[in-house]
Amino acid sequence: MRKPGRPDVLLFDIGGVLIDFDWQRMFTAWEPISRLDREGLARTFGFDLAYEQHERGEITAEAYFDHLGAMLQLQGDRARIAEGWNNIFLGEIGETMTMLQAVRGQIPCYAFTNTNRAHYEAWAAMFPDVLQSFERIFTSFETACRKPEPRVFEYVARTLEVSPDAIMFFDDAIENVQAASSAGLSAVHVRSPADVRDALLAIGCRLPEL
Repeated sequence: MRKPGRPDVLLFDIGGVLIDFDWQRMFTAWEPISRLDREGLARTFGFDLAYEQHERGEITAEAYFDHLGAMLQLQGDRARIAEGWNNIFLGEIGETMTMLQAVRGQIPCYAFTNTNRAHYEAWAAMFPDVLQSFERIFTSFETACRKPEPRVFEYVARTLEVSPDAIMFFDDAIENVQAASSAGLSAVHVRSPADVRDALLAIGCRLPEL
């Protein structure tokens, strides 16, 4: 039985919570193969309809990379475009990873991340400890839904067979936090590892001194 005020499940976003990333690295990698300079690439790139379709698995990576090639005037082949696409990852956010390792034996830990198959395969290979820290990772490209769509949270709760209010959710994007809260989850806006620590301590988790 769940203790009052203590969730049955912890649900973590990955990018910005457990893995640090920088989109600017992508533009730097693409600059040599584009007619646009780095600033032009940054201005032209956007999280457009094709980006969202790619994250839901509605279009293939090949189709999305062709879209990027046309939009950003990229002259390289798909492999070169993919190389830049996967260049955004910096490293694990060590303090939050340490807390995750401590708490996963106390409360079941899951993840839901908006991602595409190419990015998933890249960071899963680069950061296997993140992959192995969860009982299951839900991805937008596999579930065909992405945050902040309400059905994301309905799907996770239904799949885990818990009520939405039994889930504590951590995300760095405020729109996702607001959507989760509206769906009934206890949602934490992660601006730094301190936000994760404060929330975990508030529900009685035992954490190491950092």
